[in-house]
Amino acid sequence: MEQTEKTLLGRDIFNKNMLSSYGTIVAGILIVIIFSILSPSSFATFDNFINITRQISLLVIIAVGATLVMTVKEFDLSIGAMASLGGVISAKLAADGMPITLAILIPIIIGFLVGLVNGYIITKFNVLSFVTTLAMGTVIGGFTFWFTGGSTIFENIPSEFKWIGQTSVIGIPLLSIVMILVVAFFWYFMTQMVVGRRLYAIGGNEKASKVSGIPIKRYKTLAFALCSMLAALTGALLASRLGSAHPTGGDGYFLNAYAAVFLGMTIVRSGVSNVFGTLFGAAVLGVLANGLTILEIPTFMQNVITGIIIIVALILQKIGREN
Repeated sequence: MEQTEKTLLGRDIFNKNMLSSYGTIVAGILIVIIFSILSPSSFATFDNFINITRQISLLVIIAVGATLVMTVKEFDLSIGAMASLGGVISAKLAADGMPITLAILIPIIIGFLVGLVNGYIITKFNVLSFVTTLAMGTVIGGFTFWFTGGSTIFENIPSEFKWIGQTSVIGIPLLSIVMILVVAFFWYFMTQMVVGRRLYAIGGNEKASKVSGIPIKRYKTLAFALCSMLAALTGALLASRLGSAHPTGGDGYFLNAYAAVFLGMTIVRSGVSNVFGTLFGAAVLGVLANGLTILEIPTFMQNVITGIIIIVALILQKIGREN
């Protein structure tokens, strides 16, 4: 009798662990299967797959930045505003005749510097990151409106600037290629380089990391700088794709970026943010949005369904971690 109870208990724990580790993956596969059955001629095509990679490319890039700060158990709530600022600056510089390379590079540098300021304030004065970055996002948003006069920048945008976001290489969107390069680099950065491993160590146990001699403040500040930099890059690429830039154009990426990170955390037993997990989380969101759009589901219902899926995934992860 006792042996039977132990066997049943073991099976229950195993099942919960399986749900926690693979529930999101299974859900993603089921979503693809369902949409393929409901709309095989539109959804289940190679062209639509390529289209989805382009649709999620910017989300993945900004979400990778969010992954870095979440690795050290912090948040950056200014990434949406930073993406908006990066977009309007790059579009404005391009429209004014600045070389395209500089029009992309300058907002990236600005984003990096803003991230350094975020990290310095948070680590120097030991204040809450979500409050500090929320305030910084408000400052950035106000500056963006002043910079643009509250208007969309679309006049005199050169075709060379649009080329980056609108062209394809051997049938693959350049934005998708940029996404792959960003994911590959930051996967290597986080898993193979000393800097990345120290970021994971800080997130795992900050006190132990400090005792072992890791400069906590320096590495946290770097995480914020890289996060803000990737947000600015996202905004610049968004402006290139659209051929215009709106002062709130990047705001919509904020919540989805963290949703992608949280979904990615549910496919790892330890519940730690990771680059490939974030890529998968963004893919789930992208496939879901794409399929619902093809089925002509209203936008508000898309938001409801997406939110439910994220909540269920987090619950499954929590159940698994408690066993």
